[in-house]
Amino acid sequence: MSEDFTSHEYDVIVIGAGGAGLRAAIESARSGAKTAIITKSLLGKAHTVMAEGGCAAALQNADPRDGWKVHFHDTMKGSKWLANWRMAEFHAKEAPDRVRELEQWGAVFDRTTKNLINQRNFGGHTFPRLAHVGDATGLELIRTLQERGIHEGIDMFTEYTVRHLLKEGDRVTGCVAYTRVDGDFHAFSAKSVILATGGITRCWSVCSGSWEYTGDGHALALWAGAELRDMEFVQFHPTGMVWPPSVRGILVTEGVRGEGGRLFNSDENGKPHERFMFNYVPEMFQGDHAETIEESDQWVEEVVSGKIATVRRPPELLTRDVVSKAINSEVKAGRGSPHGGAFLDISHRGEEAILAKLPSMHHQFKELAGVDISKEPMEVGPTAHYVMGGVIVDAETQETTISGLYACGEVASGLHGANRLGGNSLSDLIVFGKRAGEHAAKQAADFAQPSIDDSQVQAAIKEMIAPLERGEGENPGLIYDAMRDMMQEKVGIIRVKDELESALEDLKEFSQREKNCFPGTSRKYNSGWHQALDLKNMVDISIVATLAALTREESRGGHTRDDFPGHEDEYWGKTLNICWMEKGEIKIRQEPVEKMRDDLQDAIKEVKAMIAERAAEQGGGN
Repeated sequence: MSEDFTSHEYDVIVIGAGGAGLRAAIESARSGAKTAIITKSLLGKAHTVMAEGGCAAALQNADPRDGWKVHFHDTMKGSKWLANWRMAEFHAKEAPDRVRELEQWGAVFDRTTKNLINQRNFGGHTFPRLAHVGDATGLELIRTLQERGIHEGIDMFTEYTVRHLLKEGDRVTGCVAYTRVDGDFHAFSAKSVILATGGITRCWSVCSGSWEYTGDGHALALWAGAELRDMEFVQFHPTGMVWPPSVRGILVTEGVRGEGGRLFNSDENGKPHERFMFNYVPEMFQGDHAETIEESDQWVEEVVSGKIATVRRPPELLTRDVVSKAINSEVKAGRGSPHGGAFLDISHRGEEAILAKLPSMHHQFKELAGVDISKEPMEVGPTAHYVMGGVIVDAETQETTISGLYACGEVASGLHGANRLGGNSLSDLIVFGKRAGEHAAKQAADFAQPSIDDSQVQAAIKEMIAPLERGEGENPGLIYDAMRDMMQEKVGIIRVKDELESALEDLKEFSQREKNCFPGTSRKYNSGWHQALDLKNMVDISIVATLAALTREESRGGHTRDDFPGHEDEYWGKTLNICWMEKGEIKIRQEPVEKMRDDLQDAIKEVKAMIAERAAEQGGGN
C-alpha cells in the first residue's frame, strides 16, 4: 500500500539551518536560484550558537603582523599537516571579507578603542585573531544570517528530518523527509542539494553537541555513495562542564583561557594546586609558549590591556588536542578535581572584566552549577565537541564525490585535518557556506527540474515507518544511551586496538538492536520514533569513525592511540583514511596527502622564520 506524500520543487535545497546552511542558502538565493532550507529543529536552535569564543579571521586589527599567510600556517600546523591545503588557503584569504560582510549585515562585534572589530587570542593562533561578541559570537552570527535570509526569499521547512537522498543514476536530485510534529511525508525535487547538517558528537555520552548532532548529513552522504575522510579525528574540547551530572559536557568557551584563564590540577584536599600545562608542551610547540608563571601572567596583562605582547603566550593556549590530553593525564594520575576534571580559574581578572567579556559563562555557571566564576574556579574536563572528518568535497566548489550533492560546515571534511583550531569553525561556515551556495546555484542553472521517483520515495517511507509496525521490541532510548556510553568508553580520547575491535563488535550488536526496537505506533509527537531513526545514522557513522581509528596506527591531533604513541613530526605518517559504503558494508582505504604547492610551502617557511624570530625576541625560540 502506497503512503501519501507532499511534493515540492526547488532549484537548490539546503539541509540544515546553522551558520553554514544559512550562508549557503543566502548565496544561492542571491544567485537567482529558488532556494529552500530544511531543518530538523527550529530556526535559531542550531549548534552554531554553541560556538561562543569567536570567528577566526586575519583582520590585523589586534596585530598588524597577522595576515592570511600566518593564518594559513597556523591552520596547517594545528591540523598536524593533514588539512586540505587548498581549502586552508581559501579560508585564510577569504575569512576577513566574510567577517566584514557580517558586520555590514548588522553583526555587532566587540570593538577596540579605535572602534575596530576586537580580536581575542585562542589556542594555536599566532596572533589575536578571533572577532567576537563577548562569549556569544555564534548566537550573533545566527541572528545576523537569519535576518539577512528573511529578505532573500528563502522558503523554510522547520522541524523536518531528511532521511533519504533521491538520485537519478549517479546524480542526487532531491530528498525525502518527514515532519517531526505529525509524521507527514514530503519529497523534494532539487537540481542541487547542499548538506549543512553539522556533526556527530551525540554518538558520545559526554558531549557539547545539541540533540540534532546525530550524524544525519554524514549518513545521508554515505548511503548515497559519497566518500568520507578523517572520521577518526574527533575533537574533545578540553573544557566542558563536569558538575553537576545533569550538565556534564556543556561547553566552557576557550574564550575563558583567551582572556587569561589558568588551569590547575588538585592537591590531596581537592583544592587548586599546580598550573600543570607547563609540563605538557609538545616538542613542535616548544619555544612558542611561556616557560614560567611570571612570563605567562605578563602576557595576559599586556594582551588584555590592548598592547602587543612582548613575551610568549601561556601554555593554556596550546591547541585543543594537547590541552585535552593533558587534563586527561592529570585525572588518570590522581590529580584531578573532585568531580574528575581540572580547575579553570579566571577570578583574578575581577568581576567587572568577567561580566564584560564572559557574561554568558558567568551566567551559565551561576545558574547551572552554583559557581560564581568571578570568585572561585570552575571544574572542567574534555567533552566531545567537533568531528574534523566528514564528506569529501572539492575545495573550490564544495561539491562531493556525487554529482549534485554539496557539503559545507562541520559535515564537510578537509579544512581541519587532524585537529581544528578554535574559531576556525565559524569562519569555515561563512567562507565555505558562501562557496557551496554559489556553486550549487550555478550548477542548478544548467539542469532541468528532476522528476520525483515514486518508487524511491515509497521505499524511503517504508523504511521510516518500519519501527512503528514491529508491535514489540526494545525501547530505542535504552539502545541510544548504551551505544553512547560504549563509544565514550572505547572510542574516546585515548584508544587502543583491543577496545576499538571490541567497539566494532558492539556496534554490530547495536545495529541488530536498532533493527528490532519498537517506539510505539504513533507518528505524532513521538520522540521515540525520532530516536529509533537517528540510531541508524549513529550506528553507521560510529562504525566509520571506529574503523578509521583502528586503521590509523599512530597518534595525531584528535586521534590518540596508547599502543601507537608515535611522534607528531610534520612529515611523518601523512595519509588519509577514506571511507565509503558498498552493498551495505563500510569500506576503507588509505591515500597519501597531496603535495602542497611550492608557493604555499614558501609561505609556511616565511611564517616559521617570523615566528622563530619573534620567539627569540620574547625569550624563547627553537
